[in-house]
Amino acid sequence: MSDLAADGKPLIVPSEPRRAPITLIGPVAWARENLFRNWWSTAISLAMIYLIVKLAVTFVSWAFLNAVWVVPVSPTGVANTEACRAIKGVGACWAVITEKHRFILFGTYPYDEHWRPLIVCLLFIGLFIVSAMRRFWRWELSLVWIGTLTLIGVLMWGGILGLSYVPQERWGGLPITLILATFGLAFAFPLAIMVALGRRSNLPAIKALCVLYVELIRGVPLISLLFMASVMFPLFLPEGLNIDKLLRAQVAIILFAGAYLAEVVRAGLQTLPRGQYEAADALGLSYWHKTGFIILPQALRLVIPPLVNTFIGFFKDTSLVLIIGIFDLLTAGKTAIIEPAWQGFGVEVYITLGLIYFCFCFAMSKYSSGLEAEFNRHRNR
Repeated sequence: MSDLAADGKPLIVPSEPRRAPITLIGPVAWARENLFRNWWSTAISLAMIYLIVKLAVTFVSWAFLNAVWVVPVSPTGVANTEACRAIKGVGACWAVITEKHRFILFGTYPYDEHWRPLIVCLLFIGLFIVSAMRRFWRWELSLVWIGTLTLIGVLMWGGILGLSYVPQERWGGLPITLILATFGLAFAFPLAIMVALGRRSNLPAIKALCVLYVELIRGVPLISLLFMASVMFPLFLPEGLNIDKLLRAQVAIILFAGAYLAEVVRAGLQTLPRGQYEAADALGLSYWHKTGFIILPQALRLVIPPLVNTFIGFFKDTSLVLIIGIFDLLTAGKTAIIEPAWQGFGVEVYITLGLIYFCFCFAMSKYSSGLEAEFNRHRNR
């Protein structure tokens, strides 16, 4: 067979594509470039690998291999923790979680009614998942929120539909944390947008009021606001009128989060190029149409990372309500180990609480990263 094509030119036969050398591309190349580039980099990397492996082996041995998962309980309900105390320092006592998990999650809520706060937690998680899906970003989503939050209130309070009434003082654990975080951020975000727009207003009275609110709230710690909401605020109410302590704490969290989020939104508004404002004015749009359809969507995209960072911070800051005696998740965990039988096993409880907080915060972080990447892809098209 001839090696020439029909036009007389040499016939080029494509060869099988070669794989890239692993020393140039891939994990081996990355390790050589970042971990073992020279002798001192190699020494530091090997030392760090040794420490990490040693800590990992020690933790696995403590947390799993030598751990105690269940301890006997007497007919009177007193746990026998001798097995845990015998291995203290060598193995973990996860029996404290086995015995106290319902108290940690639901606080002093009536034991026989724990299915109600459990459903509430699942409703919150389902609401977060649905709200994160862009295909549900329609006006009907607000109806889903209203219906779900109404159902949550019915389940927590009861008193109707054959459910026994449970006063707010008996609420505690994870539902309280989710209630404070969800309502706090849901109401603080629109408040922050209005305040951020107000700080850029041409009306001196509105601008001064927004600046005063932001600087005043940001100038004091959240604990101060919680104390004022719990102790000082009732003194200004008419005699005989009393607002629930949880509601007072919720209002303090909303005001505090709104001030911080307002500055994040304002940063996005200032970052947006001036040409976007001029283009909207050239189209003859009104102020609210320009702001709602052109300015705000772009500004919020620019500040997704700091917004989510603030969300994560305030989700964790809900634990500060223990200062005013509200039984949130962290307070329930601390109270669970007050019992003499379980004193000294706080590490296991705090690890469990940390994992719960981490799951929610990590989910928010991953979702924001994906949302930001999606917006960047659309912008670069």
